[in-house]
Amino acid sequence: MTELSCPYCGFSRQVDLVSLPPRTNRVTCPRCRQSFPLPQFQVSSERQTTDPQMLPKAGFWIRVTAAILDAILVGFLQGGLGGLLYLAGALNGSFNDGLTLLVQIFTYLLSCVYYILFTGYCGQTPGKMALRIKVIRCDGSSLSYARAAFREIPAKFIAGIILGIGYLMVAFDEQKQGLHDRMADTYVIKL
Repeated sequence: MTELSCPYCGFSRQVDLVSLPPRTNRVTCPRCRQSFPLPQFQVSSERQTTDPQMLPKAGFWIRVTAAILDAILVGFLQGGLGGLLYLAGALNGSFNDGLTLLVQIFTYLLSCVYYILFTGYCGQTPGKMALRIKVIRCDGSSLSYARAAFREIPAKFIAGIILGIGYLMVAFDEQKQGLHDRMADTYVIKL
């Protein structure tokens, strides 16, 4: 932790320089909104200790276990909420193919929101939290919601349609990256 002081208004705060995105050379004061340069000698010395390539990566089986835990949780959510939606529609007299399609779309969107929301917010779904693993960018920064959405929907779809080989890459890659990780520029690390 380093104390940064604004040269314009004097506001100071303890900041973990390691948590800043790489190649950040300016910060903005939260009080006066003035931008000022970071002291480069502190940034380079603190960041050398946490090179993302050197962090311990989560292997294939721990990631499979986290995926199973998440699938169970999502299944309960889909079954419960989808069942309630279906029941509400059926009690309302809307028992037809349209209602079934609506429930299927709802449960698919629920699954997408679950994975994107958790991965974008903190890099961990509940399954990953339970096993203490986390998704980060290859530069060490946190994922944005847009990157999480790309990783969780199109990248995982592509990894799965080629007979699951994109997922099996995790077992054989030296950085434990699957195809979806490579496409989204991410690592899954152990905490």
